[in-house]
Parts: sequence; C-alpha cells; structure tokens
Amino acid sequence: MIEKPLTPADVEFVTTLHGDDQGSFVVLMQPRGKQDVLLRAIDDVALGEFDEAVREGEEITAELPVERALSHTLASLRATGAEAVGQVVEDHPLDLLTSVVEQTHADEVIVLTAPHFVEEFFHRDWASRARHKVGVPVLKLFSHAPDEPAKGGS
Repeated sequence: MIEKPLTPADVEFVTTLHGDDQGSFVVLMQPRGKQDVLLRAIDDVALGEFDEAVREGEEITAELPVERALSHTLASLRATGAEAVGQVVEDHPLDLLTSVVEQTHADEVIVLTAPHFVEEFFHRDWASRARHKVGVPVLKLFSHAPDEPAKGGS
C-alpha cells in the first residue's frame, strides 16, 4: 500500500528486501485525501516543517494525477525485473488489501507511507490496522524524498 509514487530509493529498497529473490508486487495506491489536511498539518509541525503545515490547505497542482503516479510506480518496479500490477483505491483500502492477500496468497504486506504521527500514536495508521486484518506479516516503511537514503519503520 502506498499513498504517493515510489522514489527510486523506495523501489530499490522494496525490491531488495529479500536479497536476490525476485519479488512480485500488487500495488494498492490511495493518496491522502482532503479529509486528512489537519492530520498532515500536525505531522508537518511535529517534523518541524512549519512552511509545509501552513500550505496544507492549498491545492498542490504539481502533483501527478493518481493514475499517472501509479503507472510510474509500476513501471519503476518492472524496470528492476519484478512483476508488478496495481490499482487506485478510492475507499476502504484495508478491505481490498485483505481480499488481494487472500486471492494472491501473499507472503507479506508492505505499507510504505510518510510518517503520520497522530494516526500512528493511536494505531489508526494503515500498517497497524492491517496487522489485525490480513493474516500475514505487515512491514511498515517510510517513504522519502528522491535524494534521501532508504529507511525502514516498525
């Protein structure tokens, strides 16, 4: 599960998590919605990104449309030799995630998002909620800027 396109470092990180084993990915992308503006602003303040917190209410036109963002991510994963399919999720991503895990007999779920301190504190983030639903291990990773090294989560 992702909320924005994977950076090259994200792609390298997820495709090398298991050494030389070639992975297969089903990517579910649900971008952060307008309902999350307050939570994003709180996260920005917690990270010391005050300019970002002020701009959270503004419409950012430079972002890729979600379909293009997903296509970019799938192409990046495929370029490594991995199999990758995906879809945009409008509502209830965990319900869809559960059915995808069952249908594909997935070994694990990777949730790759920016840190969301409020949701994580109350265990309402995707990874925490997925751990109670999907029946396979759930790995939470934090996405990052293109020039940032890859990093894991809990």
